[in-house]
Amino acid sequence: QVQLVESGGGLVQAGGSLRLSCAATGIIFSINTMAWYRQAPGKQRELVARITSGASTNYADSVKGRFTISRDNAKKTAFLQMNSLKPEDSAVYYCYVLTGSWSSWWGQGTQVTVSS
Repeated sequence: QVQLVESGGGLVQAGGSLRLSCAATGIIFSINTMAWYRQAPGKQRELVARITSGASTNYADSVKGRFTISRDNAKKTAFLQMNSLKPEDSAVYYCYVLTGSWSSWWGQGTQVTVSS
């Protein structure tokens, strides 16, 4: 069983920063991809950023230049540094992990609210 423990969400003013963390626990021999998704009320869940085991990254166009995804393989942890936050970044942010055995897991979500 794999669990993803997210932290770092909260309320911030526009222009501010937050750093999300996602720690994977359980029996995991390797992690392929770690990613962050978000879902705002009334909208579909969307990919925010993704990082592979080789540290290749992808970002949604809306966050390029403002968000940075990184990972600590030894700690099986992913981070999302979010700068210059905008009200439209407000959403529940979910961590996603694809293990080396091709099983996928989701975190419980953490709320990010950006006030104008």
